[in-house]
Amino acid sequence: MFNLFNTKTKYKNVPATEFRKLMEKENTVLIDVRTRDEFKSGALPNALNYDFLSGEFASKISQLDKDKTYLIYCRSGARSANACRMLEREGFVNLYNLQGGIISY
Repeated sequence: MFNLFNTKTKYKNVPATEFRKLMEKENTVLIDVRTRDEFKSGALPNALNYDFLSGEFASKISQLDKDKTYLIYCRSGARSANACRMLEREGFVNLYNLQGGIISY
């Protein structure tokens, strides 16, 4: 029988301390899913800005290498969790969401 309430995810919610350590590893891509204006107001070093709310998010992620590790963050952790779920549906497996978003960093 199908489990309609399956909430098991492949991505991992990690606290800021672990997120910082992951940022130092090779083959890792940091993606800020906030709006362009939010990104301009301050972002983590070397982050790419892929606005989750834009109509271009799906096409941008379709061009990413599924073998890399992706660190995803937003302001509070909600949009980035949704972005991680979308990436999972597209076949990405090495995904980390910054728990609490950049405000927890």
